[in-house]
Amino acid sequence: MGGGDEDSSRWLGPLLQSSFFGQCKVHGAAAAHKSECNMFCLDCVDGPLCSLCLNFHKDHRCIQIRRSSYHDVIRVCEIQKYLDITGVQTYIINSAKIVFLNQRRRPQPRPGKGVTNTCCVCHRSLLDSFSFCSIGCKIDGTSNNFQKKIEGSRIHKQMQSFTPSTPPQTMNKRRKGVPRRAPTGGLLIEY
Repeated sequence: MGGGDEDSSRWLGPLLQSSFFGQCKVHGAAAAHKSECNMFCLDCVDGPLCSLCLNFHKDHRCIQIRRSSYHDVIRVCEIQKYLDITGVQTYIINSAKIVFLNQRRRPQPRPGKGVTNTCCVCHRSLLDSFSFCSIGCKIDGTSNNFQKKIEGSRIHKQMQSFTPSTPPQTMNKRRKGVPRRAPTGGLLIEY
């Protein structure tokens, strides 16, 4: 199933940094409908390719990038041959299982009610069995720099936990129970 080729470090960065779905610089004017760059050659790592450019990459490992809600996605069945995507949340769009390439631009401001799991990098809401929302977040989250940053923030939080804090104020709201009378309520005063 999933492969984590040694050479993925060679093509993964350029793949994640590429801008797809623009016009091909070579075939742009010739065939506008076929010159949209939505392919990527993992062997050449020359940037986005159009379907006409694929003629020069016949025996190469090429993958197709797709669009979903203005974000670049890739089918799981294509990418898992070349990259281990364990822990990345998958989605089903048009009956195909996909993953997002990069972190989505607008992170969710805060988790919604009932959300118990978020992306380790961007804190987007996830299903319980996943750790990352995209391939880009997995690469960032598993890097040594990110791990050092996380350790540094844990130490900082631990140091803060030793400082005394003001206890939270609690409001005692009693539910209405048995009515209580004032102590002089049984005393009748006559004029």
